Amino acid sequence: MTPKITVIGTGYLGATHAAAMAELGFEVLGLDVLPEKIERLSQGHSPMYEPGLDDLLQRHVAGLPGSSGRLSFTTSYADAAAFGDVHFICVNTPQRPGEYACDMSYVDAAVDSLAPHLTRPALVVGKSTVPVGSAARLAARLAELAPAGEDAELAWNPEFLREGFAVQDTLHPDRIVVGVTSEGAETLLRELYATPIAEGSPFLTTDMPTAELVKTAANAFLSTKISFINAMAEVCEAAGGDVVRLAEALGHDERIGRKYLRPGIGFGGGCLPKDIRAFMARAGELGAAEALSFLREIDAINMRRRVLMVELTRETVGGSLLGKRVAVLGAAFKPDSDDVRDSPALNIAGQLHLQGAEVTVYDPKAMRNAQAVFPTLRYAATALDAAQGAHAVLHLTEWREFRDLDPAALGDAVTTRHILDGRNTLDPAVWRKADWTYRALGRPTA
Repeated sequence: MTPKITVIGTGYLGATHAAAMAELGFEVLGLDVLPEKIERLSQGHSPMYEPGLDDLLQRHVAGLPGSSGRLSFTTSYADAAAFGDVHFICVNTPQRPGEYACDMSYVDAAVDSLAPHLTRPALVVGKSTVPVGSAARLAARLAELAPAGEDAELAWNPEFLREGFAVQDTLHPDRIVVGVTSEGAETLLRELYATPIAEGSPFLTTDMPTAELVKTAANAFLSTKISFINAMAEVCEAAGGDVVRLAEALGHDERIGRKYLRPGIGFGGGCLPKDIRAFMARAGELGAAEALSFLREIDAINMRRRVLMVELTRETVGGSLLGKRVAVLGAAFKPDSDDVRDSPALNIAGQLHLQGAEVTVYDPKAMRNAQAVFPTLRYAATALDAAQGAHAVLHLTEWREFRDLDPAALGDAVTTRHILDGRNTLDPAVWRKADWTYRALGRPTA
């Protein structure tokens, strides 16, 4: 009998996972405690912008014309327990306010709410990113609260989604990692992931602590690589070198590779910053703080990029930001997303505003979320509108739309032609040919 699946939490991870499992042929019930989110999903619309997700939802949400009907949603834990054989926990694990440590309250609440309804054998699968050691605690809690007792089993299956590519990463993962304590759990998870396994996705079985560590360790490594090249940008800035050419030369070394070796204003979003901080906090609890002490400098380098971009802007407009008009192109932390959590672009815009600049922001998808975080900034409907009268234009999120801008047309809108490329994806020669002063951290001025 084909197992039925529930997905608890319908944010970036949960909504995508629910829709993808329906695409793979399973009956799926998504659960969230926010009725407005469930109502939107039930109409086939994602609560956030993620390319391809709305199409997937509309193919499978029950009640929509032409859908498979395999995907539905609820706010009831009792309904979820009655429906599902496998329950994926996909809730958020944010940073605790005022601390580095991970806030496990949403995961704990999900287990505490689901477990009392588990009256028959079930597999609960954690996908949320949690501190190592959490699975052992949660497994004991599950067995304690579930009427099914030890027949309510826990496994850990970390997610590796990239926002903007979440649908692709779920349907065609580069690896599937499962932490299990029984052959039955492994067999069931192999059945759920049979399609990507058949396509060649590696299936790795580990113990629980290793499965918990994989995502955190991966994010720590990627953060290190990003901050390394940004540290090199600081050296290039001081020495007169070109960090983009340096990165290109390094990337040809197959031991290093080109990915995540692009200098800019650093990383942000809901994963990398909070995950490396939680990793440091957990290492300290385990008595291994010194092993991850380097991550403090990685975090510091990353945050310093934002300050340096503000200083570069101040220098570009003549030494004072007071009364200067600045256009900021980009609010999301990365392109193909409307996520502004810990966004370097929005943080820089906010700093400029607080230091006296008149800041106008434009982003293709993240305007509403940006306004909710920084309502005091100005917002424009297009890049051209944002640039009207600007003394400097800052390119801070690498949307394709911004790479395709016409420097001449944008030049007619601004007061002075200063472009600051915070992502190093614009062509300096093209902008300089159109009489713009092009600046980027760690690159020659001419």
